[in-house]
Amino acid sequence: MNKLYKLEYPSPLGVLEIAGTEEAIYSILFLEQDNVVHKLQEDTPELLKECYTQLDEYFKGTRQEFNIPYIFEGTDFQKTVWNALTQIPFAKTGSYKDIAVSIGNEKAVRAVGSANGKNKLSIIVPCHRIVGSNGTLTGYAGGLWRKEWLLKHEKALENK
Repeated sequence: MNKLYKLEYPSPLGVLEIAGTEEAIYSILFLEQDNVVHKLQEDTPELLKECYTQLDEYFKGTRQEFNIPYIFEGTDFQKTVWNALTQIPFAKTGSYKDIAVSIGNEKAVRAVGSANGKNKLSIIVPCHRIVGSNGTLTGYAGGLWRKEWLLKHEKALENK
């Protein structure tokens, strides 16, 4: 793999770490820290800058879809689940069962939940849009309070 670069974005929900190469983003993860450590550098690849910009537009309410190249690192099953997550429209939600059915394996609800929790591309692969079958908030690696914020943020912008 080529050199991995990091750039941190100070989101309203805390610092997000963007990690990637010149060709693709590998992860966007919430950090439990208050200060941005990995700031824009002279050698920061254009792709990381573009990801930063798209995240900024998302949080400012001017972007609903992302169009940056990324790479999934996981099993074939996890990649299938993560690809299915990208089909959930902005401001909409789905359940683990919805995803299991959409990938043709309706009995794999728990495995879908496990894969969902291992998604390393927060926000652009919208695992925050997965809720319980009864509509309740279910686990989120970034914390349920962040999931709730993201869902409210998207709902508020849905018809703009």
